[in-house]
Amino acid sequence: MSWNTFGRTLRFTTWGESHGPAIGAVVDGCPPGIALDESDIQPFLDARKPGQNKFTTQRKEPDEVRILSGVFEGKTTGTPISLLIENTDQRSKDYSEIAKTYRPGHADYAYDAKYGFRDYRGGGRSSARETAMRVAAGAIARKVVGEVEILAFVSEIGGDRIDPANFEAAEIARNPFWCPDVEAARRWEQLVDNARKSGSSLGAVVDCVARGVPAGWGAPVYAKLDADLASGMMSINAVKGVEIGDGFDAARLTGEQNADAMSPGKDGPEFAANHAGGIAGGISTGQPVTCRVAFKPTSSILTPVASVDREGNATEVRTKGRHDPCVGIRGTPVVEAMMALVLADHKLLHRAQCG
Repeated sequence: MSWNTFGRTLRFTTWGESHGPAIGAVVDGCPPGIALDESDIQPFLDARKPGQNKFTTQRKEPDEVRILSGVFEGKTTGTPISLLIENTDQRSKDYSEIAKTYRPGHADYAYDAKYGFRDYRGGGRSSARETAMRVAAGAIARKVVGEVEILAFVSEIGGDRIDPANFEAAEIARNPFWCPDVEAARRWEQLVDNARKSGSSLGAVVDCVARGVPAGWGAPVYAKLDADLASGMMSINAVKGVEIGDGFDAARLTGEQNADAMSPGKDGPEFAANHAGGIAGGISTGQPVTCRVAFKPTSSILTPVASVDREGNATEVRTKGRHDPCVGIRGTPVVEAMMALVLADHKLLHRAQCG
């Protein structure tokens, strides 16, 4: 069975292929009475959509969302919310040459091994085009967790990291890289452009912070908040690593260094640090929930790479078409969406158990 649904209480199912007539999602479990229309969703889709600058794929998709059900007189009804986005700029002919050849780094061979059949037009169901529907569903989740502020930004491209001392939140929306460091954004322009012109690609790291998450969301064993966050982030196309809080750096600390020391505060404990990323024992502590997501370089590149065809013959693959030279850039709104979807699910789970 292929799984296309995520979540327990707030569940969303996506459908459609990169080069099909449309893509869509069904969001189920959304509480009734929440104000919602297309204008609440569209800004997030606009942030993710392709073709906005030379540093992303030049596929031109308006990504205009339609709400088909679950909303009446501007408010959610508690029934499934169906969302639709039409595909308008497919170029399936760009993929005709790889119909019988596996692209290294893509899911081509794995799909063929599993199903004995694959949609070679842009990867079909494995295409990152699917993430547009996660962003649409995430916009609804944000309405469920209105008390939480979610912010994601690119902290590294091609091994070049931002300087935390230069962090300016206002800069994130002012450049095409979602970068809070003006100097790093300037460097990345040349870095990404060089990769694009040479027919190559670069990886990226996206940081995400959720502020306003109260203590108590999550569960101690099989519904850990951090486990679900890791699962949600790892389900995004091209993601190869997720860290919660200090992540791997925590393994390089001593116990006293890693401990988030507490002291009495007016509204509960005050923490001296947040090495745990706002989650302890699978349950939120009231501190900001933080994670870092590593995106691999885009596998569709113009540089020839050794591969095999369906008959097992040696060949080379040079992927034509329109592709992101750094897929992590447009992955930033998707990371925010998955954070919202996981938090909304856990808010509703917490309310169901603890009132």
